[in-house]
Amino acid sequence: MKKIIFMMIMVVLVTAVLTPAVMAKETLVISTWGYNEDLLWKNLYTPFEEKYDVNIELEVGNNSARLNKVRMRGGSVVDVIYLAESFAIEAINNGLVAELDREKIPNIENLYEVARKPHGEKYGPAYTLVNLGIVYDKNAVEKPIESWYDLWRDDLEGMISIPDFNTTSGPVMLIMSARKAGTTIHGDIDKAFAELEKIKPNIVKNYSRSSELANMFAQGEASVAVALDFAFFRIKDAVEGATWLNPVEGSFASFNTLNILKGSDNKELAHKFINYAISKEVQAKMAHDKVESPLNMQVKLTEEEAEGLTYGKEFIESLNTIDWKEVNSNKKEWMDRWNRMFAY
Repeated sequence: MKKIIFMMIMVVLVTAVLTPAVMAKETLVISTWGYNEDLLWKNLYTPFEEKYDVNIELEVGNNSARLNKVRMRGGSVVDVIYLAESFAIEAINNGLVAELDREKIPNIENLYEVARKPHGEKYGPAYTLVNLGIVYDKNAVEKPIESWYDLWRDDLEGMISIPDFNTTSGPVMLIMSARKAGTTIHGDIDKAFAELEKIKPNIVKNYSRSSELANMFAQGEASVAVALDFAFFRIKDAVEGATWLNPVEGSFASFNTLNILKGSDNKELAHKFINYAISKEVQAKMAHDKVESPLNMQVKLTEEEAEGLTYGKEFIESLNTIDWKEVNSNKKEWMDRWNRMFAY
């Protein structure tokens, strides 16, 4: 009898020890932005957790801060990282990104060609395309804005907010300054900065987060901004007269990418997540909620559904691109010059 009781106790103890381990779910750690987090949980994170019976944990911040954390940890802790194009190149050059097994991500073949391998066959796809243009309050601006060069107009003094240089879209202002000066960032960079200096009276603030812009417009601090398309909807909610402009010289495209970090212990699950994030189902939900522009070609939108999104092969191919290799190779020098110029 004592032997039976002893065996029963042992079974209970062993079960108590093993059950948590057996029942514990895998955890996928994702480094991403905090923008529209509620809709991302609704359309992507929670459905993925339920589909694969896993937990998702987020590490949230802007591109620069998150990439610095990854560098300090040598690529460990985080499994999947969302990065804008220029920062993804930095991560790859720093040896932090794992090579993909593309056979485990079949939905890549459903993306537009330009999105399948923006940084080469070994690395992650773009999952969305952001469009950089101009937002302005038509009720606060005397005459319509049509061109990038209109930002230099005298009547816009103290009205404009532009992205800081160390952001996804900051270098565009230097690119357009160069063009206005009759050169390029590959040519006479001193002329580009001299032209940028001329716009300084019009700049009320450099912003580092798109979430700042809606507040600036609502408070009348800014009436014009160089901004990414996804920020427009919040600005429109804050200001009735908010208008989106694709300048006559063309807007700029910037891809947001998904990659797996070398230090990930969950590479199998990470591949599943990327495949799910670029699926027709998820991309359609994101587009309908105006969270992200779809790059999955199977997503079909009406004109109304596509309003405010970067959508359609013809439009995507018409966008200007940024030479991130040139920008990144000169980033420290140009950022120092930029910061000295705008040291308010």
